[in-house]
Amino acid sequence: MSKLHVTTSVNGEPVEFLTDPGASMLDALRGPLGLTGTKEGCGTGDCGACSITVDGRLVCACLMLAVEAEGHEIATIEGMADGETLHPLQRKFLEMAALQCGICTPGMLISARALLQKNPDPSEEEVRFGLAGNLCRCTGYDKIVRAVMETAAEMRGAA
Repeated sequence: MSKLHVTTSVNGEPVEFLTDPGASMLDALRGPLGLTGTKEGCGTGDCGACSITVDGRLVCACLMLAVEAEGHEIATIEGMADGETLHPLQRKFLEMAALQCGICTPGMLISARALLQKNPDPSEEEVRFGLAGNLCRCTGYDKIVRAVMETAAEMRGAA
């Protein structure tokens, strides 16, 4: 089976790669693109560890074919910080110890960023709903939800 050529943008940078027709976007990110921050948890779209955004829409990379990236803007955890400056969500997760083993953390951060881009002033219920597709087996969710709520307030200038 011959490989297919894909031209896309990842974290604002144009990229090209070759992929098998049945390979997932997660495989492409972690393989030819060398972006290992996006984690594989379940491989079935149930855990959210591989969350990325495609043209601003939250997607499980394990459920997306790599060839579907053609012409789209992909955003991963590697593009969240601005150089050495952490995104406010990343900083708040660290400050509030809203992580443990780290498998779910990239997906949680991408999902939280997508939520705050759509709703900069979410209620706790909206944060919990926005993160419902992300499973954490280590921390529980209270510190994560509080970190997202505090980041939202900070980004609005309310904190």
